[in-house]
Amino acid sequence: MLAINEKLYIGDLVQMRKTHPCGGDRWEIVRVGADIGMLCEICGRRVLLPRRKFARGVKKFVRRSPQALQDQEGLP
Repeated sequence: MLAINEKLYIGDLVQMRKTHPCGGDRWEIVRVGADIGMLCEICGRRVLLPRRKFARGVKKFVRRSPQALQDQEGLP
């Protein structure tokens, strides 16, 4: 489980614990705020999850966005 205050970026690709009815379990983050907006990689369905529910359901980061990698390295 990720920490609720984990820094998320638009463009991150995450794997969720439960699979979507289409069979996909990878989601791209398209909105960050009180709710997390996600786009299914397989069927393109958009969903909004409260941040707390998202943190409980996420399994791991598959790919980080370029902005996240920049912030980790401390580059401007």
